[in-house]
Amino acid sequence: MRPWDGIISDEEQRAYRAAGFGKPVGMGHRPALLIIDVQYRTVGTQRMPFWEAIKEFPTSCGETGWQAVDRIAPLLGEFRRRGFPVLYPHVAPKLAYDAGRLAQKVPSIMTISDKGYEFAAEIAPAQGDILIPKKHPSAFFGTALVSYLIDLGVDTLVVTGCTTSGCVRGTVVDAFAYNFRVTVPEDCVYDRSRVSHAVNLFDMAEKYADVMPAAEVIARLPAGTGRCAAA
Repeated sequence: MRPWDGIISDEEQRAYRAAGFGKPVGMGHRPALLIIDVQYRTVGTQRMPFWEAIKEFPTSCGETGWQAVDRIAPLLGEFRRRGFPVLYPHVAPKLAYDAGRLAQKVPSIMTISDKGYEFAAEIAPAQGDILIPKKHPSAFFGTALVSYLIDLGVDTLVVTGCTTSGCVRGTVVDAFAYNFRVTVPEDCVYDRSRVSHAVNLFDMAEKYADVMPAAEVIARLPAGTGRCAAA
């Protein structure tokens, strides 16, 4: 079963197959892990169902987010063990002049406490990891991400985090446009809408990325050479 089965009809899936979409691209020799917006504001400080979690942070995805954290943590451990780069694109606290259209569209993003912007402890950055503050959905827009990736010799991005339909998708599409190979571990991304999560995973799998469970991603990772100097 894939996350989109039962949501995307068999006929629609066959239509993509008939058109030649969905061909696997595979992983290169130098992957980097992106952990996007896995902050308390998107999961809550405790594991709670969605309707309880949003009482703490209106932008929380609740237990769904914590389930993804549980899958990201071992993947992160493998990247560090093998010496591959780890980068954290994240929304930094918003100032009035940064508000822009996002604050108009999602006013609650301007009222989050400092605690909400902290990274969930289970996947928090370690020394040598790279932090990428961003103001827009894509981790590439208005940031130095491409420069870091070129310097690190990265050819593949493994994209995790929040939300599947927003910052994850925006980053995946831009990564594809920059000609990086892209892999999305389907159980390491999350959204507040199950339907939106499933539909966007399907669309990314057909057009922009290889989508598979985290265990399969780990199995496909190159051996690595241990902790690299750049990290």
